[in-house]
Parts: sequence; C-alpha cells; structure tokens
Amino acid sequence: MVSSDQRRRQLAREKFERQQQRREEARRRTRRLTVVIASAVAVVAVVGVGAYLAIDGDGKKDKSDAAPSPSASKSSTPEPAMKIDKKAKYTMSLKTSQGDLAFTMDGAKTPHTTNSFKSLADKGFFDGTKCHRLTTQGIFVLQCGDPKGDGTGGPGYTIPDENLTALGKAGKDGTVTYPAGTVAMANTGQAHTGGSQFFLVYKDSKLPPTYTPFGTMDDASLKAVKGIGAAGVAGGAADGAPKKAVDISKVAVDKS
Repeated sequence: MVSSDQRRRQLAREKFERQQQRREEARRRTRRLTVVIASAVAVVAVVGVGAYLAIDGDGKKDKSDAAPSPSASKSSTPEPAMKIDKKAKYTMSLKTSQGDLAFTMDGAKTPHTTNSFKSLADKGFFDGTKCHRLTTQGIFVLQCGDPKGDGTGGPGYTIPDENLTALGKAGKDGTVTYPAGTVAMANTGQAHTGGSQFFLVYKDSKLPPTYTPFGTMDDASLKAVKGIGAAGVAGGAADGAPKKAVDISKVAVDKS
C-alpha cells in the first residue's frame, strides 16, 4: 500500500524529470532551427548577396546549451583540461544576496566535476548569476549555475557522470536518498549531460541515482539554504523561482 506521502514524493520526482526532459526537447528544437537558419543564410550567400553568418561555437551559442545531449555536444567546446590535484579537496564559495554559501568537493571522487567547476569559477562564469529554481514539495532543492537564469543555460560542454554509487543502491522505487547538505549536478535526464547547473539539497530528498553528488555544504550554508526553502517559491507554487531571490555576486574555488 502506497502512502499519500510516498505518492506525493513520487509525483514530485516525476515532475522534476519531465521538466528536465522538456527543457532538453526545447534545446533540441532550438538547435534544429539554428541549422535551418544557417542553411538559409548559406544559400543566400551562394547566390551573391555578399553577406555571411559566422556561427561561434565558443561564444554566445555555448550559453544557450545548458546540457546538450551526447550527440549534440560534438559541436560544443571541449571539457576543460584537467588541472586540479586529484588527491585534494576543494572548497567552492559563493557570495550571494542571502549570505555566503560554501561546499566541499573531493577531487578523488569527482575529478571531472571538480575540475570543471574550478575552471568556470576562475573565469567568473557564475558571477552575476542567480539560483533560478526552488522546489519545496516531494524533493527539496535549490538549483543554481545557469547563466541565463531560466534553466536552459550552460558552459557549452558536458562532463561525465561521477560517483553515482556513493549514495547506495536504488530501492524498489528506483531512488536513493540525497541527504540534506548534498550538492549534485543537474542534467537533462540522459547520462553524461551535466554542464554548469547544480542543486543544493536542503532536506533529505529521494531521486534516481543519476545526478552526480559532488559536494557537501557546511552547517552554516545548509542553514541558509533551509531558510531560503522555508520562505517558499515566488507566487506560492511548489516549484519555481525562490521568493527570497538568490543573486550570486562572486564564486571562487580553492584548494582546501
């Protein structure tokens, strides 16, 4: 017999995954439209109009692809070269409008994720962004890392999933518990589609073990995120922009 609470969590998880899939479908439609437009421009150039379109795969287009599918990622920029110490731990610190947040990343367990976040932070990628999504029912997460602020932005490359067995074997419902304080990668619902978006778990949440758990918040940060969660979602919904806006002014990643 499934309890009402279990059913509510299941519905929330399913909604979360449907939203991720819809975003990926929207990105694919955008990419297809871009190809059509580019082809049309090329035809015009051939017949002598004298204009051309330079499609920059390393510029603005990067930020329109939050987490492209593995097939689409071939036209994106490559993952940053590995520069971190894989034996070390790193701390990612975020200065936000709701206070300072910080979490620890383990280079040994999640080298690709840790290296990517350090590379992005060193470039100021996250500065001036916001945490665009809060979920307060069924699962309890604050999602950040999107330069566009609408759930579709990213760095233009993807990184492999890592550390997926860290939270144990999935139960009969196909989920594991992501404990409060966990920081994990968002993705499109497909394997190896993480980009720059991540979510902060402020209350134990059951999700499929397909989201790379790569960080752990300190006590003060968890308390701050719980406060953001307690304030709720703008407009009173259970999923959307947080009522307490979380604007990120500066992000740094340093060796612990």
